Amino acid sequence: MRVLHTSDWHLGRSLFGQPRYDEFEKYLNWLHEEIVNRHIDVLIVAGDIFDVPSAPNRAQNMYYRFLARLGATPCRHVVVVGGNHDSGTLLDAPREVLKALNVHVVGEAIRNASGAVSPEDEVLVLRDGEERPELLVAAVPYLRDADVSTFAAGESFETTQEKVRKGIEVHYAAAARRVEEIRAALGEEIPAVATGHLCTKGGMTATGDGVRELRIGSLDGVDMSIFGEAFDYVALGHLHVPQKVAACEFVRYSGSPIPMGFGEAGQQKICCIVEFEGRRRVVSTCEIPRFRQLEHIEGDWPSIASRLKNLIAQQKEVWVEIVNTGDVMVDLREKIDSALCNSEIRCLRFMNSQNEREASLSVTSCASLDELDVETVFEKFLESKDNIWSEDDTKILWNCYRQIVREIGEADLRAE
Repeated sequence: MRVLHTSDWHLGRSLFGQPRYDEFEKYLNWLHEEIVNRHIDVLIVAGDIFDVPSAPNRAQNMYYRFLARLGATPCRHVVVVGGNHDSGTLLDAPREVLKALNVHVVGEAIRNASGAVSPEDEVLVLRDGEERPELLVAAVPYLRDADVSTFAAGESFETTQEKVRKGIEVHYAAAARRVEEIRAALGEEIPAVATGHLCTKGGMTATGDGVRELRIGSLDGVDMSIFGEAFDYVALGHLHVPQKVAACEFVRYSGSPIPMGFGEAGQQKICCIVEFEGRRRVVSTCEIPRFRQLEHIEGDWPSIASRLKNLIAQQKEVWVEIVNTGDVMVDLREKIDSALCNSEIRCLRFMNSQNEREASLSVTSCASLDELDVETVFEKFLESKDNIWSEDDTKILWNCYRQIVREIGEADLRAE
């Protein structure tokens, strides 16, 4: 049995105001072909399917068209969990309909009749074509603070974060117990996979990758030990850099499928493939093609101009970010416009490093406030108030802000 693990699609995301639907479409077409060619039995998407809670219609259409097309492939099951960018309500709304297509969705933490979070109900039993159990999946979505803990007035930031870490640990322990109960009831050592959308200790990030949650919660994340021994593979999302956790082959981030910012431009994006024989497993990766070239160009103006000339000669459509680090501050807008005239190269952002704070707002494609994403606006606001709030205050403000944005998105989706 083959399982393909991917995450952090961020459908609908733009880069400095430039839409990226063509890249997302190419990725989903490529993924469809890989599922067919590699005879994938189970697809797992570990969160952040969409970039914002109130996902644009075009992004939703891409998602549902992709799921519908999987019916004609060898893939027997799809497991989708929500991430911190997703609306659990949006993902869960068609859950019962998607079940008919063997698409299993857990957009947000499942609650029982009394309203308590029930990790046991997140454990899925996936069956083969003859209705025999073949894989157990603890489909754990992004766990919000209120899903795993309660807080008292006046508690310190460190106390609340420790409660959250403990709550996440308890959640996975309950899911692991349910996995072992199912194995015992069936009398079989069926392989088990857990999902997660969170930050683990030592996780690597890239500049400009959009993983601002790292500034909110504990900087070192949760320990890998919370996953225990019941799970044979842990499919993680949230960090965009593909990586093993603590050098473990079987606890991995697949990373985002396309570069989410110029800081990721040089990364080789991948999907993870897990092949099971019973509980024995082998993990491999497959490289994702680059559907658009991004490039960060830094140096003095002569070196920048030389690199732009080389890119133009390649006759490819490239998006660039330019930073002039030379001793002489130049009129970059005029020079870039002249250098790129009638070419396929598009400069999305430029700055003179000598005047970084002011120039960082010189985004050629973002002429108005409504073209900036909500987190970028708030981040710039906090940067302008560096001398007012402490580091702990900033973390708390990020927590509150993201909660407000999420609740507004949820309210919009429920509005009639």
